[in-house]
Amino acid sequence: MSADESLTKAEALLARLEAARARLESTDDPDEAIEVLQELADLAREIEAELQRARRATETDAADS
Repeated sequence: MSADESLTKAEALLARLEAARARLESTDDPDEAIEVLQELADLAREIEAELQRARRATETDAADS
């Protein structure tokens, strides 16, 4: 996967994270809040993984040049 593809995926995940954050802010249900918090944690891990992939792809591209 190229750095651009990883960044594009990270941006899509970030949009999902923002939507989940908005759901968290709008709920008064503790059970739903717990579910949304878990989703936020999962999305944050996925975003971090994509950013690391993008970083590695960029470093690989720079080394190949």
